[in-house]
Amino acid sequence: MDDIEFYLDHAKEMMDKAIQHANTEFSKIRAGRAAPNMLDGLMVEYYGNPTPMSQVASVTTPDARTISVKPWEKNLIKDIEKAIRNSDLGLNPQNDGELIRLNIPPLTGERRLQLVKQAKAEAENGKISIRNIRKDVNDSLKKLQKEGASEDMVKGAEEEVQKLTSEHTTRIDELLAIKERDITTI
Repeated sequence: MDDIEFYLDHAKEMMDKAIQHANTEFSKIRAGRAAPNMLDGLMVEYYGNPTPMSQVASVTTPDARTISVKPWEKNLIKDIEKAIRNSDLGLNPQNDGELIRLNIPPLTGERRLQLVKQAKAEAENGKISIRNIRKDVNDSLKKLQKEGASEDMVKGAEEEVQKLTSEHTTRIDELLAIKERDITTI
């Protein structure tokens, strides 16, 4: 019984993490408005080491169409500018010597469709993760049954895992719907 509870708790925890990961990936998809987390994945060369942008600069949004990046050390401004230019964000940094400004252009209809497609791919990745967790936990439960756990308890646990899977995939669909609405709203 304790082993079955362990696997159910483990399944829920791992599925929650899959949702968190999908949500993080959704937040990286630009929806036409400036957000500091758009630069979260960028790494800056800092004394020869790739370092997250958040550890070398202050990133703020003074308005809905602008991101402002203020490095903590002035000598980093060129490296930060280079990291932004080399990223796949498609942003053109403007450097005034102390601050980098990024103007977020309005999205075209074609770009919105690409972003929706990207969001759907991230949602599918999240669902695949959840289904893989279900498969792993069900395999572990079958192994427990072979080791002597009652068939009824294992069947009940498998039903519980399926219920968790359904709840978590529905949650990902809800997050996707929110992101799609965010992207397609002009």
